[in-house]
Amino acid sequence: MAELQWRRIHLPDTTLEVAVRGAGDPVVVVQTAATADEFVPFATRPELDDHRLVLYHRRGYAGSDPVRGPGSIARDARDCRHLMAALGIERAHLVGGSYSAAVALQLAVDTPDRVHTLTLIEPPPVFTSAADDFLAATDRILEDYRLHGAAPTLDSFLSRVVSPDWRVELDRHLPGSAARAERDADTFFGTDLPALRDWSFAAEDARRITAPVLYVGGSESGPWFAEVHREVLRRFPQAQDVTVAGAGHSLPVTHPAEVAAAVGAFLRVHPLGLP
Repeated sequence: MAELQWRRIHLPDTTLEVAVRGAGDPVVVVQTAATADEFVPFATRPELDDHRLVLYHRRGYAGSDPVRGPGSIARDARDCRHLMAALGIERAHLVGGSYSAAVALQLAVDTPDRVHTLTLIEPPPVFTSAADDFLAATDRILEDYRLHGAAPTLDSFLSRVVSPDWRVELDRHLPGSAARAERDADTFFGTDLPALRDWSFAAEDARRITAPVLYVGGSESGPWFAEVHREVLRRFPQAQDVTVAGAGHSLPVTHPAEVAAAVGAFLRVHPLGLP
């Protein structure tokens, strides 16, 4: 795995930790929730070597500034836009997964001229027929967090989402990530989940998005994300889609080569045409 060099970049009202790798058309990879470096195995794959990969840590994660005030998908999208401006990127390919797919969608709604393509890796099911079940599950998680605190709630959550041996699994693919997830857990439960509950993505929002869309999902991600897959293709009839065999919801970590190959092929069909 290629080594990334992280540096802090000052934005109008926060400072974020950023790493830039390679040269070519810019690909901005929005950090998802819970695991700060979930996209590192994907973004350092040789299948993406002909692009300029921009990774960053959102507020409250790793070396970025802490969150002040309540969580907000719109604010996360604004941070991404400000970061692009700070790096001199007028237009980019955008990649988001799970929570950060919601951020990527919001940025594409707010400023469609800044998003050249949009890759969605299993967005959260808050805009599907599974929304009520999903929101009820987040209510239970947030109640656990209120009663028991971040560490035991994270253990219970990742034991269900990843496996009971989630620490071993995460560290096998990304050394040190389990400890980082525990350190950042208050941001996940106290900021990100409430922000996701407050976010909406209506049919008219989808119509504002002009970029080509790629959906990437795992064959073993379960019924919630099967419904997300169907809904994304319904709202974006021209979207391409790729299903990674044997992968679950953590597919950028567990199957980075397959995800990078799918995304790289999609990006090469839609070059920015930059000199």
